[in-house]
Amino acid sequence: MENKKIKRLAIIPARGGSKRIPRKNIKDFLGKPIIIYPLRTLKNSGLFDDIHVSTEDVEIFDIVKKNGFEPKFFRDESLSGDLTPTLPVLRYVVEQYEKLNLTFDEIWLVNPCSPLIDVDDLRKAAQIYNSRMCNCALLAVSELPIPLEWAYTINSDEVLVPFMEGEFAKRSQDLSKAYYDTGTFAIFSRDIIVNSSGAGINEKFIGYRLPKNHSIDIDDLEDWDLAEDIYFSSANRNK
Repeated sequence: MENKKIKRLAIIPARGGSKRIPRKNIKDFLGKPIIIYPLRTLKNSGLFDDIHVSTEDVEIFDIVKKNGFEPKFFRDESLSGDLTPTLPVLRYVVEQYEKLNLTFDEIWLVNPCSPLIDVDDLRKAAQIYNSRMCNCALLAVSELPIPLEWAYTINSDEVLVPFMEGEFAKRSQDLSKAYYDTGTFAIFSRDIIVNSSGAGINEKFIGYRLPKNHSIDIDDLEDWDLAEDIYFSSANRNK
């Protein structure tokens, strides 16, 4: 029997507000709005039945429409606040698609400021996720540069406080590797999305190890400049 084709929906949440980098989701990144880079990577992967930009913002809507990625609907304003979790946004999109009689097996969350992910990242992650055959989720992660045991916090007096008391003297080879959420993409089953409540889940994820040079989470202008440098260098190497 021929295997059933997996139907995938990619969602890029891109609200208009951004505090640290104004208009971050459409800020110019080496000549194009940054959101266009992951959109084109998603399209070039050939994995997705549809790609949706979830936004309440008219300018963002018009930019992605102009570039061939017109959303089927706007995001509800009630889901566009600074403190709105991501899972309710994904659930809203899935529910709106199902009102249009469009259903999907996999829901991919992709960050609009992820210009460094490439087609191979997406295809490898899809292969890993599909091999597990479970109602679960996958998270793109990268290895922390140091063990957690060597980390510190800083108190109100600017004094360093060990994150794990008494562990700093251990050798790195005696400690387990630790990973962090890169903020680039994640994969969910449809059931996880529609049955989620509140902010959703943060456990029982499959980990996809994203290369370090693809995993910059752009939160400030220093991150932005570093991402541009990496993208520019990679593009020149591949010429």
